[in-house]
Amino acid sequence: MRKIVVLSFITLDGVMQAGGAPEEDTSDGFKYGGWAAPYLDAGEAADEFMAKHRKSTDLLLGRKTYEMFASFWPEHEAMWPGVNDVTKYVVSNNPIELTWQNSELITGEVIACIKELKNSEGSDLQVHGSGNLAQALFKHDLVNELFLMTIPITLGTGNRLFGEGAIPAAFKLTDGLFASNGVVMAYYERVGDVKTGSMEG
Repeated sequence: MRKIVVLSFITLDGVMQAGGAPEEDTSDGFKYGGWAAPYLDAGEAADEFMAKHRKSTDLLLGRKTYEMFASFWPEHEAMWPGVNDVTKYVVSNNPIELTWQNSELITGEVIACIKELKNSEGSDLQVHGSGNLAQALFKHDLVNELFLMTIPITLGTGNRLFGEGAIPAAFKLTDGLFASNGVVMAYYERVGDVKTGSMEG
């Protein structure tokens, strides 16, 4: 069985929309696109930490993220060795041109298709960006691991990584790094149900 790993930049208040560039996603009037960019130079230790967890595994992407990746990574593979060779599974119920090599479309009964894919043989499946897809995966308890890069800002608006439909779930911190510019990088594994208790003695 494959693992599904969600990787995302998020703000302190959970926003993940358009961290990379102003024009990345302006839906709903979002005007803070590129909020993560000033924090990408987080030092050599942070670069090494990201490289360790950004492995050349198969990718599971939403349509918008796929189109952005397909326009960039084919010409910049030196920054992410092997990314052009892995299989890219693209979730979309709208027409899309699959221009990036080794791309396959997932459409129709998406969750059923992803469950089948997860139960197949192959590498782990990394989900980058793809907010709607990630929320659907959380809703159906299909996420095995998280790699979150938390930027020390709040925005108060924008699409958030965890929507109302996310099921209660417990995760365990397995790796982490505090970067010199305040970015917190944390890797989590799904470990079971949420436990409750009392703070009273």
